[in-house]
Amino acid sequence: MEISLGTLAKQLKLEFKGNADKVISSVGTLENAQNHQISFLSNSKYSSQLNQTNAGIVILNLQSSDKFTGNQLISENPYVTYAKVATLLQNSSSMQSTIHPTAVIAKTAKIGKDVNVGPYSIIGENTEIGDGTNLEARVTIGNNCKIGKDCVFKPNVVVSCDCSIGDRVILHPGAIIGADGFGLARDVNGWIKVPQLGSVRIGNDCEVGANTTIDRGTIEDTILEDDVRLDNQIQIAHNVHIGAHTVMAGCSAVAGSAKIGKNCMVGGGVGILGHLEVCDNVILQSMALVTHSIKRPGSYSSVAPIQETTEWRKSAVRFKQLDSIARRLGNLEKKIK
Repeated sequence: MEISLGTLAKQLKLEFKGNADKVISSVGTLENAQNHQISFLSNSKYSSQLNQTNAGIVILNLQSSDKFTGNQLISENPYVTYAKVATLLQNSSSMQSTIHPTAVIAKTAKIGKDVNVGPYSIIGENTEIGDGTNLEARVTIGNNCKIGKDCVFKPNVVVSCDCSIGDRVILHPGAIIGADGFGLARDVNGWIKVPQLGSVRIGNDCEVGANTTIDRGTIEDTILEDDVRLDNQIQIAHNVHIGAHTVMAGCSAVAGSAKIGKNCMVGGGVGILGHLEVCDNVILQSMALVTHSIKRPGSYSSVAPIQETTEWRKSAVRFKQLDSIARRLGNLEKKIK
């Protein structure tokens, strides 16, 4: 697809400088972009590259506009605008809406308009697939599911029975939606599996990373509200509820029945224990372990900074001594008083 500077400005409702008829067809970095590409400047440390760039159009904020004499798109947030332009160019080639001959589709399934079903994909009984949705190779969707419009499910995605997924949801390769939650009851003779009778409900505009697992609820549902973004290799346990616009980085894990609020940012490798609540607008720094509910917005950390091994061993000895030191200090304070 080719698109002109003037058309981009009109579609994105932005101001521009330069030749409105200048056409670009792809994106590139400031350093390596060619004349047919659009680039952006969002970090001032790269301002020096403006003088050398060959990009046909550059997305800039108003403060940087005077530093560049070429074609430019003016934006308060150049990186966000870049994301919109890149998405527009990525989606410009129309998807082929075909049902591959190796796909298996139940007779009771309802398939919308312009749906693509890739090789060896399976769609179960009484399942609905919304208009414009693209199921790539080896996607499995169980019985009684409802999938919204304009979704993209990458290869080897599995959506188990009874799950519902909103519009414009992206599931990356190997994502598993609706696996059984880890529900066990201890009997005198060993463990008894607790049936997982709930489902998973995912809102609109969500994204689930590669090999991320979202377990179905035990009785009620596991819920992701609108615009939740999960990175790769994340574990979401049964009956977890994640509020709208929350993002989680890779290898995080949320235990059963935890509730995470809206507009939260969860760093990589964070662990959240079960049955806790994290309020809205919380930032959890990477590798933090949440052991109690968080009721005030803010940034929280719990990981110890890295040290050389010899220093860490000394610190570990001190950790073991903290209790006795605290007791001795308490006794001294009592004597002083």
